[in-house]
Amino acid sequence: MDPLRDARDLVTDRFPEATWAMLTGSVLGPHRTAGSDLDIVVMREHDPGYRESLHFRGWPVELFVHTPPRLAEFLAKDLADRKPGTHRMLAHGVPLLGDPGDLPARCAHVLAEGPPPLTPAERDRLRYVLTDLLDDLTHATDPGERTVIAAALWSETARAALAFAGRWLSAGKWLLRDLRALDAEFAARWLTARDDPTPVTAEVLAGAGGPLFDGYRV
Repeated sequence: MDPLRDARDLVTDRFPEATWAMLTGSVLGPHRTAGSDLDIVVMREHDPGYRESLHFRGWPVELFVHTPPRLAEFLAKDLADRKPGTHRMLAHGVPLLGDPGDLPARCAHVLAEGPPPLTPAERDRLRYVLTDLLDDLTHATDPGERTVIAAALWSETARAALAFAGRWLSAGKWLLRDLRALDAEFAARWLTARDDPTPVTAEVLAGAGGPLFDGYRV
């Protein structure tokens, strides 16, 4: 199975009017697995823009169909949310047809620059959320509730560690990848703390100014 050939054939068949198209995602890199899909970004001049999931020649396929205004909105949302999913796709993609111009290079530059610095209010919000979840976990008596709170605190701790370090935020498998890129030793400690993230949460809070509850006001 040749992902580039199959992706190019799919695009040629379904989007003959496309301005350009790119194949991206884990299928192109070292993270490829037997279940990797073909993530294909398609640019065309006219609506509708949409996302569609399908199968083609045995591949699971995710289509991200854009128009120039729609893509601009997604890139702006990436920056606002500090989650560079669209930037990553475009920065690391391989052209299938047409020419995306300097867009991949511009997206790669944004990724390298990192997100805007956290505002004081954003930092306080992160500290408060961790403090509140940590308190809930400390006093939880119901085993089921404790499991749910620990899971939430575990994930929030990783995202807060990235945010406090001035890194992009992630979810799913990218959360671990980005955490390892930030600090492999911390990522290893975080992985082992899934059932009780209290120590790693305390570590993250200590580096960000400590817990925050009294006086927090929004």
